[in-house]
Amino acid sequence: MNPFDHALGLGLPQWLGLLAAYMLGCVNTGYYLVRWRTGRDLRTLGSGNAGAKNVGRFLGPWGFAAALLGDMLKGALAMLGARLAGWSPGVCVLVLFAVTAGHNWPAQLGFRGGKGLAASFGALLFFDPLLAGAMLALCGALLAVTRRFTLSAAIPYAASPALAVACGHGVGVALLLLPVAGLVVLPHRRDLGSELARSRPTASP
Repeated sequence: MNPFDHALGLGLPQWLGLLAAYMLGCVNTGYYLVRWRTGRDLRTLGSGNAGAKNVGRFLGPWGFAAALLGDMLKGALAMLGARLAGWSPGVCVLVLFAVTAGHNWPAQLGFRGGKGLAASFGALLFFDPLLAGAMLALCGALLAVTRRFTLSAAIPYAASPALAVACGHGVGVALLLLPVAGLVVLPHRRDLGSELARSRPTASP
């Protein structure tokens, strides 16, 4: 066992669990909903993203809700399995990373999936409800002030390591949350750029 595996307590069951979490993440709810209802590839429609917001454009509110809940559910199931197995918080964060990575880069869909927000948050709810609640509260406060959804969602993820420490987790867990934050924030960089551009005041003629 290498030092990384030893430090986190990773053995064959944990590695198999991470693989299972990735495979669960690959089940992209929005993609299969749109394929089932229209026969089309969601990634060729609208924004080209396989997330709930794009599903809503073509299937309406019920499609948005179904995709959102489905993606949250797979994250929750992955984390629930890790919790029931009694794995350490560090391994649970790796499960969070794996299920989010599966959503973003599903192998069976040519590694073109969603942006990780719903899947990761579903897992966070079962990893630490207090941390998830703190992130949701921060998102709500930012949304009330900025009226920018992507920005309001991205900042809590960027702040999740610090929030985790505030919720009683160790520095190791906080460091492991950094790449998870990257899986959610970086895929939204274009949306963030657009929102920030709209927020800049225009020069007077």
